[in-house]
Amino acid sequence: MALEVKVPARGALEVRPVAGKRELDTFIKLPWRLYRNERNWVAPLLFDRKRFLDRSRNPFFKHAEAEFFLAWRGATPVGRLSAHIDRHFNEFQHHKWGMFGFFECENDPEAAGALLSAASTWLAARGRDRMVGPLDFTTNDECGVLVDGYDLLPTVLTNWHHPYYPGLLEGAGMTKAMDLYMWSLDVANRASVHPAIWRVADEVESKYGIKTRNMRKKDMQAEIGRFLEVYNAAWERNWGFVPLTEEEVRHYAKDLKPVLDENWAFIAEKDGEPVGAALTLPDYNQVLLHLNGRLLPLGWAKALWYRRKIDRVRAFALGVKPEYQHTGVGAKLYQMHWEAGERTRQKRGETGWTLESNKAMNRAMERMGGKIIRTYRVYERRFEDDGRHCHHVAPMSESEPMAASEPTAADMDRPAPDPPTPNAEAISEPGFEVVDGVPVLVEVRTVERPSASPLPVVQVAAVAATGFVAGAATVVLVKRRSGRKHARKARSGPRRPVDMLPIAASRSFLVDVHVIAKPR
Repeated sequence: MALEVKVPARGALEVRPVAGKRELDTFIKLPWRLYRNERNWVAPLLFDRKRFLDRSRNPFFKHAEAEFFLAWRGATPVGRLSAHIDRHFNEFQHHKWGMFGFFECENDPEAAGALLSAASTWLAARGRDRMVGPLDFTTNDECGVLVDGYDLLPTVLTNWHHPYYPGLLEGAGMTKAMDLYMWSLDVANRASVHPAIWRVADEVESKYGIKTRNMRKKDMQAEIGRFLEVYNAAWERNWGFVPLTEEEVRHYAKDLKPVLDENWAFIAEKDGEPVGAALTLPDYNQVLLHLNGRLLPLGWAKALWYRRKIDRVRAFALGVKPEYQHTGVGAKLYQMHWEAGERTRQKRGETGWTLESNKAMNRAMERMGGKIIRTYRVYERRFEDDGRHCHHVAPMSESEPMAASEPTAADMDRPAPDPPTPNAEAISEPGFEVVDGVPVLVEVRTVERPSASPLPVVQVAAVAATGFVAGAATVVLVKRRSGRKHARKARSGPRRPVDMLPIAASRSFLVDVHVIAKPR
């Protein structure tokens, strides 16, 4: 007699906006179920995701509006998606775009299509002429869907996705807009870089009076301000770019301080003016991989242990103001990365993404010994007059919002004048041309990419446990020492006011102990 197995019927599909804290919690936690058996998925910290999506705490919402959607089959959530409009972006770029992001879904084409349709309808009803994404929320955050490099662990500020995601999006009518390349670099291997780059870098100060230094963590608020001054100027003409507001700058500075390593953060200055900057972050995904999104009860101990083992970095961004791009500052900032690799534990890293159409930048990365190891894809849909349907859209214009180098004319939609010659000696050598002030070889090798196999601003809170433990320990030690001093003073006579140093507060995340009363 044949064994009859009954498979429970799946419930009817329903897509609706997130309502209330409970459903927002479901929206945030859905990836834990979808990726529970995937070894390369890195869980973000839960409290960081809650803060990032909190309209009262994320300054993005001061100039944007968003709706979060969940797809349900019965009582089971099977997919999620956001639809959002960034007014600041559209005003700056003179667009009428809407974006979608935070896309996660079971291998369920009906659910994926319904989520995208809901987002399209919401955006079109608000006067948008297209939908672009996934962007979580902007190009300064996680971008695109992984289409190549599934066998690799993603670095900080990048995602890992199921291999079936591109099929879901394309099956729902989304079209490819642009591929984003992630490059791997062995920062300890100077022999992989042509000596002409080092020659240009060595002349930056003597020839142009530009000095470079590492950022100072104790002056982090000002340092991040200097970096973002360069960032806003260097990328202002690129597709997808939106300048950060003053409040967002402060927010970034607060979030970056716990994870910033002075060895990997650089500023170039001319007479005190910041003209170039590079910010590279230790890959805290190597820590988050072991925490499953939680610091308690034992996540903080794991964070302390695994942060010591971080052996790679992620180049968040590197840029030079347009009027200084002829000086070779980019080459100098490259050189400083190689020098950092020689003196730290981190000997390898990944660049920020570059566009597939940016031939000059991709050739420069290859000539520096880089190799494309992962590819992300951005999709888009243009709306018809009724705001509900779509048709094929031409690819987006070229951009470099998170590139690992300075923007060039090749990165822009509009023609730009050629910069002055940076180094005549370098150009005179046969087989070279200048890219972003860096001489590179003209001929191009074929880059072999791995075949596909079937954290706000950064996920900073992985190190919060370190600060918590260190801050708490500091308070205890200070109190004990103070108590012993008071006991000795009591035996020797009345205490003087100078002995009274009350601790007002301990900012344990940043390991700063603040003392109100000071000796006179």
